[in-house]
Amino acid sequence: MSGAAYTLACESPRQPEVQALIDALDAYQVPLYPIESHHGIDLEALCAADIHFLVARDAQGAAVACGAVRLAPIDGHPAGELKRMFVSPAQRGQGLGRRLLNALAAWAQSQGARRLYLETGCRQPEAITLYERAGFAHVPAFGDYAPDPLSVFMMKELP
Repeated sequence: MSGAAYTLACESPRQPEVQALIDALDAYQVPLYPIESHHGIDLEALCAADIHFLVARDAQGAAVACGAVRLAPIDGHPAGELKRMFVSPAQRGQGLGRRLLNALAAWAQSQGARRLYLETGCRQPEAITLYERAGFAHVPAFGDYAPDPLSVFMMKELP
């Protein structure tokens, strides 16, 4: 099945079905990292004016993936930061993560961002591979992040 069977739309993260996706992401990450290495943002922060939150739905309308981008200058550059990217395990391997990533990058670029940053964990090789294939390069800790041996920091120049 291709990614075409999915729709992407800007939606509220406050919906129970979407909150379940965020909870599933947390449940996946919590056993991988100590608390000081968790850099996610909470539900209320995902509803802030500087956040663009996308939800992917399957052909039956079920929420199956989500992701957000926060607009803010980073290290002196107009930028966006990816947050809370998650694809349900049953939908992985169909290009949905790449499609979500591309949509978030396009939106950030349309808002004036010239760079897209992210932080992910070193114990998430599938995520790292997705970002590398999408053109992200490894960079030092950025913005308010402190260096963390369990974190992978990445950045992509936007055209």
